[in-house]
Amino acid sequence: MLHHRLCFLTVLFLSLWVSCSATTSSHDEPEDLVHSSCAHANYPSICLRTLSSYKGAARTPRDLAQAAVKVSLSRASKVSQYLTQISSSVNKGKRERMALSDCVEQVSDSVEELKKTLSELNHLRGETFRWQMSNAETWVSAALTNEDTCLDGFKGVDGKAKRDVKKKITNVARVTSNALYMINRLDESRDRPRFIKP
Repeated sequence: MLHHRLCFLTVLFLSLWVSCSATTSSHDEPEDLVHSSCAHANYPSICLRTLSSYKGAARTPRDLAQAAVKVSLSRASKVSQYLTQISSSVNKGKRERMALSDCVEQVSDSVEELKKTLSELNHLRGETFRWQMSNAETWVSAALTNEDTCLDGFKGVDGKAKRDVKKKITNVARVTSNALYMINRLDESRDRPRFIKP
């Protein structure tokens, strides 16, 4: 009788322990995924800061890639609005106005490319996965190139506008670089059948 009671208590304890472990594991999974994914990003600290605080749990590489692109798109959109606003100022030299005008166009193109990328990630399918990932990688790479070109246009230009634009564009370029890393990581992921529509 005592033996049966001990066996029952042992089984009960093990069942509760497994249940608690599973709950804890699934609860910690999103945070662990963010940390492990950001560890080798081009800008790990920015990656952790932006994705750890991002709304909604990131449970798969696809979730992380989408979140990273959303962060990049949000920041690029804000910078695009800022550039449009300051480019209309009359208190600028000719060279500075030209650099700003080019930058407005380039960042606007980046915003469109990031929008297309996000749309592609939202509609991934197993049979077209490679083609869609190639599109996403191409668009984010183009967005990053546009942001770099914007900065290049300010070479030889001095003043507060240049410093402000450089700071904002550099920030956008870094989160865009991390987004490209997350997309590449998704492309290489072995568990895509679990989160891609058949």
